[in-house]
Amino acid sequence: MAKGLASLVIAPTGDGYLLTIEDEDGDVIELTATFEQLDLIAEAVDTQLNSDEDDVLGIDEDEE
Repeated sequence: MAKGLASLVIAPTGDGYLLTIEDEDGDVIELTATFEQLDLIAEAVDTQLNSDEDDVLGIDEDEE
């Protein structure tokens, strides 16, 4: 079963970024990513949020 996200920290390093992800149980995972990988993550998050925006805001496309 998936755990809930507690925190996400992104810090620049000499050759990319360090992503530190903590779950609701306090377990931490550290991942390195390049600029390009971080950009792809940002694009994927943006795409998902944009597709969910109407549902979250309760907007009915038929009413527009």
